[in-house]
Formats: sequence, C-alpha cells, structure tokens
Amino acid sequence: MKAVVYDKSNAPEVLVLREVEKPTPEADQVLIKIMAVSVNAADYRSMRYGIIPPHKIYGADVAGRIEAVGPEVKLFKVGDDVFGDILKWGSGGFAEYVAVPEIAVAQKPAAVPFESACTISMAGITALQGLRNLGKIQPGQKVLILGAGGGVGNFGVQLAKYFGAEVTAVCGPKNVEIVKSLGADRVLDYTSINFTDEKIKYDLILAVHGSYRLAQYRRALTPTGIMVMAGGALLQLFRQMAFGWLYSIGGQKMYLLKAEPNIKDLEFLIKLVEDGKLKTVVDRTYPLAETAEAMKYANHGHALGKVVVKVV
Repeated sequence: MKAVVYDKSNAPEVLVLREVEKPTPEADQVLIKIMAVSVNAADYRSMRYGIIPPHKIYGADVAGRIEAVGPEVKLFKVGDDVFGDILKWGSGGFAEYVAVPEIAVAQKPAAVPFESACTISMAGITALQGLRNLGKIQPGQKVLILGAGGGVGNFGVQLAKYFGAEVTAVCGPKNVEIVKSLGADRVLDYTSINFTDEKIKYDLILAVHGSYRLAQYRRALTPTGIMVMAGGALLQLFRQMAFGWLYSIGGQKMYLLKAEPNIKDLEFLIKLVEDGKLKTVVDRTYPLAETAEAMKYANHGHALGKVVVKVV
C-alpha cells in the first residue's frame, strides 16, 4: 500500500510517499481503507519534537470503510463506514490502510461525507470536553472562545451556542466572516481589538492554543468563572501546569485540558453534524502524495478550519 512515511535521513523533506506492507488486522482489530484524514497540531508538533509513531506514519483523525475484521470483532462488519481518533493506537492515518482496535472508531452515517467526518474526532472532542466536562457550561452564560478560527475553535463556537451560551469569539481578520456564520454573537479581530482591554467578564473561557498571561485570563473571568486551556506553546503550557493551581485558589478555576477519545462523544458529535446542528469547516484538501505540504500549511497556523488529506 502507499503511505507517507517519516524518514529523517531524507531531510529536508522528511515525509516521503512510499510503498509499505499493508497491515493485517489482529483478533480485535478492524482494517480500514482510509478515505480521508485531517491534519492536527498533534501531528506536526509530534514531528517537531521528535515523537515518531511506531510505524513512522502520522495522521490520527481518520474516516474510511472497513475492509476486514479480526475474529473477535463484534461491533462492525466489512463495508461499514467509520471514523475516529487513532492517535492512542499509534496513528498511521496518512496511508491507504490502517488496522486499529474496534474500540477506536465509531459508525459514520451515510449522510456525512468522509472529508467532514475526518475533521470531527480530535477537534470536536477537544471543544466538547473543554466546554462541557471541565467548563461546566450552562445556558445563558457568557463564553469566550479564543482561537475561534481553527478546527477546535470552530466547533467550540457552535457547541457553546448549542448549549445555550452567549458567545464572543476571537480570531484573525480573515476568519471573522466564517466565525460569524457559525453563530457567534460577537466576533473580535485580535489584530484590532484586545479582549483584555474590555470590561466584559466571562463565565467561561476556552483558550485554544492560548498565548495570553494567566493573570489576563483571570481578570476577564467572573468571580466564579472557569478558564480551560486547550493546547498552546510549550512555555504557556508550562506556566499553566506550574501556576494554574495558584490562580485557581478561590472561586475562579483554571484548567489544562487533556482530551480523551470517547466513542459516546463521537456519536454525539456525528449526530449533530448529521442533523445539521454542527458544521465542519474545511480550508484545503490535499492528495496523499502532498501530505508534506498539508502539514506545512496547517503548521503555519492560519487555516480557516481544518486541513484534510484525501486518500481516496
């Protein structure tokens, strides 16, 4: 099969399209013919920091069709369409096939295209678990979404509105119209308006790849407000891990999100997409042979939504 393999010796272009052995599913695994896979920060940041998948194939958010099943598989059959986040099981999505445990994926409805389904797992679950699980979002709350122009932010805006919140979104100038179309009540272009200069207090802040100081977040929260950080630069993450507890003394709370793959959450999100209550936003689509370019573009940090590699 064809796969994009990490090969450090091939620098400067370390992602190379090659023929590799097609995997065979183990007893509890399904073999997925991959149709599409989205690019995530987990992919390009892992590569940057030298974290290499077992088979040297990146790509975690996959959508495809089951071609074979192991003898112990009970949830799926050959021909089922599925999607999921396979990072926990070694990635391998930038390829024509991948074998993963059946518990790694969920059923994809026929009405949802593969190119849409592959954008949901990692970004959607990050937004959902940040808002609902840690943020304890409630109807009528004032919610601020930072980094609203990217995949997590896009889902965050829509999910916050779904849960009944009043949403202010912060993004770059070229993302403003898209974020407005997703339902945000207010959209701030961070190049012209700094939310920290406003006097508005928020019940919940979802900081996607946040770059502000913890004290700035705290000043923007209500006395019982919650800030959830979902990713960010190493220094920012270190500060949150080292000092977040200190800023959480009292009524305000600051959390660092570690999203976990969850099939029930995937089923919840895909149903919202199927019912038209949640939109997926795809900026660009690349063929498998141009995966390296897709990674570079996503890594640049200014995509309008998600970047997708179309395998079939």
